Amino acid sequence: MQLRVGMVVCATAGKEKDGFYAVVRLEDGYVWLADGKHRTLKKPKRKNIRHIRPTRLVWEMEGLTDRALRCRLQVLCSKGGN
Repeated sequence: MQLRVGMVVCATAGKEKDGFYAVVRLEDGYVWLADGKHRTLKKPKRKNIRHIRPTRLVWEMEGLTDRALRCRLQVLCSKGGN
C-alpha cells in the first residue's frame, strides 16, 4: 500500500509501538507522525517506514487541529483499529 499524507498508521516498533498516528509528511524512507497529544502537528515524530503498518484510513489534514486529531484517533483506538 502506498503511503501518503493523511494516512493513519500503526507503529510497530519503538516507544510508540501499537499506537495509531497520522502521517504528516513523507521523506526519503521516513514519515513524520502526529497523534495530537504527545506528538503535535507542529512537532511530529520522524519514524522509519519499516517500523509502521499502514491502515486503509486516509484523512484530510487541511485545517485539522491537534484536538480533532486526538479525538479521531481516540475513537479509532477504542474500536480496536482496522
